[in-house]
Amino acid sequence: MPKNWIFRGHDPGGFLRLAEQAGIDPVISQLLCGRGITDPVQARSFLDARFVDLRDPVLLPGIERACERILKAVQDREPIAIYGDYDADGMTATAIMISCLELLGADVTYFVPNRLEDSYGLSAESIERLAQRGRRLIISVDCGISAIAEAERCKALGVDLIITDHHLCGEPLPNAVSIVHPNLPNSNYPFHGLCGAGVAFKVAWRLCQLASGSQRVIDTHREFLLSAMGLAAIGTVADVVPLLDENRILVRNALPLIQKLAPIGLKAVLKRTGLDKKSSLSAEDLAFTVIPRLNAAGRLGQAQLGVEMLTTRDPQRAEMLAEYLERLNSDRESLERSITLAASKQAREQFDLACEPALVLHSPGWHLGVIGIVASRLADKFQRPVVIISSDPTGQKHATGSGRSAGVVDLHQAFHSCRDFLIGCGGHAAAAGLRIEEKRIPEFRAAFCDFVRNELGESDPVSRLHVDAEATFGQLSLQTLELIESLAPFGAANPRPILVASDVELHEPAKRFGNGEKHLNARFRQHGTILRAVAFSQADWMEPINSHRGNFDLAFRPVINEFQGFKKVELHLVDWRAAKQSPPSPASITKAPPNAATSASS
Repeated sequence: MPKNWIFRGHDPGGFLRLAEQAGIDPVISQLLCGRGITDPVQARSFLDARFVDLRDPVLLPGIERACERILKAVQDREPIAIYGDYDADGMTATAIMISCLELLGADVTYFVPNRLEDSYGLSAESIERLAQRGRRLIISVDCGISAIAEAERCKALGVDLIITDHHLCGEPLPNAVSIVHPNLPNSNYPFHGLCGAGVAFKVAWRLCQLASGSQRVIDTHREFLLSAMGLAAIGTVADVVPLLDENRILVRNALPLIQKLAPIGLKAVLKRTGLDKKSSLSAEDLAFTVIPRLNAAGRLGQAQLGVEMLTTRDPQRAEMLAEYLERLNSDRESLERSITLAASKQAREQFDLACEPALVLHSPGWHLGVIGIVASRLADKFQRPVVIISSDPTGQKHATGSGRSAGVVDLHQAFHSCRDFLIGCGGHAAAAGLRIEEKRIPEFRAAFCDFVRNELGESDPVSRLHVDAEATFGQLSLQTLELIESLAPFGAANPRPILVASDVELHEPAKRFGNGEKHLNARFRQHGTILRAVAFSQADWMEPINSHRGNFDLAFRPVINEFQGFKKVELHLVDWRAAKQSPPSPASITKAPPNAATSASS
């Protein structure tokens, strides 16, 4: 499906001025200006991302009261339970709190819900079980901010509840001993983008300060916090929160430390995936290699094993868990692939894709753990909102759905507008979930499509691809790409730059590769320079590319591919089209001078 390529605004005088004032290379200043960073002080702060610029944890709302209560429980050997979540953010947050409290000598255990059997977040039933086992203090991580009834149940049972969370606050707030949250009403914490693991890291940091009796923690606590920072970085990337401000600082500073200071279970994962051999890790290494293995455990109802892998001190157990998570991830990929194929077939055979503004696809027995990923894949493929619904083949349970917006509408608002047909719904603008009676799916489909159609009006839902600049293959040297890497870590709110190369010819035919042959690679040539291009999860492009007669315009993310110590430039293909006979965009990437690397790092 074609995308509309939108080139970012270009002010040569502005980015050259920024380059001079901030002491950075024009390649970097051009890309920073495209991201709205035009102030030299802001630019240097962004590029330096110094650890010392992380805000003191004492500033986080609710943290002092929470830490005082936790330390009292530690000193009194009061039984504590950490109540986590089943995604990678929740698992890493749980692991941070467990490891911290064990370091401090606490009597602590943890509970993580089973995605396939338990409800999301705190549940009264789980709280009652923990109380029956003698737990007198429950600390939630990455959940709990909407647990009004559950907080009251804690009080009735004589259990103190501390909530640490980052999700949207509602009214009223739960009646807990303390709520640690970066965006509590009437608070003034300056950065609201922390994930659950980021909040947990701040709590652990403050606990270590208080236990050390100083802002400067003792050596054993410092070593733990450096390791925990790696877990917080994984949770930050996994939860797709903006990689700006404290999140950028956290991830940027943690990445060089993970290989050295990771828990032994995580080191086993790095070894199995070959990431231990890389000279340095990137946020993309976490996003596409480490995090899917953690999330596979959660999606297939084994989140507790993900937490155990991150906290075990037994090397043999660590190896076993890393191997098991590898198998779970393989199972998850197989499930995802088969359901994606079935849902794609249903979309093409049962609906007129030229007319439908959105897709609601349904089948009994589609695995609940992967329907969200499938919805995401198809929303990107068909460039419109997609809801994937799985019903219980036995008919004993209500159907469950997961939707992705493709950036077209606010899904939370859309589901709320269709609430008359639903049992329940929740989520965010880009991703949301629902529960529904199977017989009401057709009514919901009609109402949902009407909502999307009304939101779009006469506009075409073709997605937009924002391009940072035009570039020739000859400009894409290792030196230039190393400059671009200074903008890393890349992710939400700070994506890897997308460049366009025009009038490129196919040098070697496109071929499928990878598990299930779902990826594609090809070689392209421009003015004598030949580069390899990889398109992930785009095997369907092979035939159209190979049969195209003429040259191409390529939209891609430039990357440095490192293999066995050898580095080379590679293109991660985002989109392509038949070459247009038009002059290059005025937003052409600036050629890096010979001393560019030196000036960028000064």
